[in-house]
Parts: sequence; structure tokens; C-alpha cells
Amino acid sequence: MDQTDGAPNPNIARTGDDIFDVTIIGAGPTGLFGAFYAGMRTMKTKLIDALPDPGGQLAALYPEKYIYDAPGFPKIVAKDLVKLLMEQAVQWNPVVCLNERVQTLDRMEDGTLVLTTDKAKHLTKTVVICAGVGAFAPNKLNAPGVSELEGEGIYYFVKGKAAFQGKNLLIVGGGDSAVDWALNLQDVAKSITLIHRRDEFRAHESSITELRNSPVTILTPYEVKQVSGDGKLEQVTLFDNKTKEEMTLDVDAILVNVGFKADIGPIREWGLELDKRGILVNNKMETNLPGVFAAGDIAAEEVKMNLIATGYGQAAMAVNVAKHYIDPKASIFPGHSSEKM
Repeated sequence: MDQTDGAPNPNIARTGDDIFDVTIIGAGPTGLFGAFYAGMRTMKTKLIDALPDPGGQLAALYPEKYIYDAPGFPKIVAKDLVKLLMEQAVQWNPVVCLNERVQTLDRMEDGTLVLTTDKAKHLTKTVVICAGVGAFAPNKLNAPGVSELEGEGIYYFVKGKAAFQGKNLLIVGGGDSAVDWALNLQDVAKSITLIHRRDEFRAHESSITELRNSPVTILTPYEVKQVSGDGKLEQVTLFDNKTKEEMTLDVDAILVNVGFKADIGPIREWGLELDKRGILVNNKMETNLPGVFAAGDIAAEEVKMNLIATGYGQAAMAVNVAKHYIDPKASIFPGHSSEKM
């Protein structure tokens, strides 16, 4: 039974498994950088992720999308960033467990933490939760004809840009994903129309400027009224939500980027203090449970910024404080890597 107050559970027997210094939950950018930094501190490290491949959302949602806010790269394709992060992380030989979902967190009488997954039990001195937003599912487009044509020209993810080669593409949304894909897919799509239900976009200012200077057709404040086609997507009817004016476009594909529903799942039952933004942490990335830390999108701070760069810094902080937690003689700040090299 998982604990709700951080107290020891005497009912868990010690197994013959190795006890790790730190176990990182989540192999997205934050978790991968955390694994690298743990190796820098000579910590025996394990990395667990529910997905079959590392990279988190970068790999699962948009492997061929350009990432513009990764430090050191003016822009980089998501799958290439994941590859480099993996190369950086595995140089210290962490144990990597993929396609394995953590279900419970318990504590033994000697303070050892036990993570039980759908496949095994893992013993560890500390845990760093880098689970992103948890499990995610896209918000669906709500209009007549959508459910009948899903999989026949209506997309919620972009696994490969080739799917839009030569297509007349409609993109729905007003955030970074919608704007970025409108820019990223210009080299493959025949035409791109971007609609948003509001007049103002919620993307980065530089991206919006680039969008307005691009050949992409921008329609605001427009929404989808209906989609139609004979066995595949052929047309979409749009309406201006202020004037109610309608128009019909011939389209081969619709890419819907209107957000995701996220759920941190079993983590809610681990006894962690939560708010609507995730797991509450202090400025050392410590949670209310001793030896348990959180970093990245799942970490709830007073000012929250879900950026890759922010995740890197939080992961480094969490791992360094975890090192000091298991070895009080070890400094939280070990110095710069250039000094160590």
C-alpha cells in the first residue's frame, strides 16, 4: 500500500535488487539532463519512463518539429535534441527502464524508497520526478463530421512531416504549437491556412512576426463549423464567430492544436502536496516527502515557466540537493564542470 504521509511502510520486505542513489521518473529533456548531472556527481542512477522511447513530448508528439528555445541551438529538430540528450545522459551508464509505468511510492523502515511499476520494484535512496504534465490526450475538435473522418485527414499529432506533403492544410489553434507548425510545414504542404477563434495569438512574439510575414493564410476569429468528405476529408466549413459569416475551403488535412488534457495519474496518491499546476516544491526542488524531488513541467513554483531551459536548471538543482541528502558531506554545489574536467 502506498504511503500518504511519507511514513515508513514496514510491510515491504527488502529484495536483492540494487539500491540506487537516485531514480528519475520521466525521460523527457528534464529527466535526461538530470540523469547526466547525476552521473557528474557519481551517483548510481536509474531512469524510468512509461513511454517506449526517451524524449517525452518531444519524441511522442512532434519529433520533426523545430525547437527554438533549447540553449545552444538557434533551432534544432526535436528528435535530434533527444538524440543528443540521450548521448549526454548515457555516458555515465545509468540503468534505463522504458515502457514501464510507476504506480506506487513507498518507504521502508530504513528510509529506502520503493517504486513499484507495472513490471518490477525499484529501490532507491532518492527520487526525482520529471514526469512532465503526466499522461496527455489532445483536446478534440468539436464539430459535425469530425468523428467520422478522424484518421482520414484529421490529425492531432505530427509524427512525420511527410504526411502533409502536397496537401492543402488547415491548422486550428492559436498557441505555439499551431504557429510553429504553420511555419514548419511550409516546405511540404501545398498551402496552409491557420485559423484561431480569437484575434490575438498566444505564441512567442518572434514566431507571430514570422508568421505574419509568411505565405500562410491567417483567418481570425474563425472556427470550424463542419467537416465533410466521401470516406476522406475533402472540405471544411468555417465561420467568423463575430459576424457569423461562413466560408468553405477545399482541404486534404486538418491539424488540430487546441491543447491537451493532462493527468499525473497515480502520482496523486503518493502523499505529495499538489496544486492545480503540479507538485509543490521549494527553491531546492524538494517536495514535502523526504528524499523526493520534482523538476520540470510537473514542479509547481510561484512563477511557473514550462521551458526546456527551466527544466534543465531545476533538474540540476534537484540532483545536487539529492546528492547532499544522501551524503551530507557532499556540497550541494560541486563547482563548474570545466573545473572538474
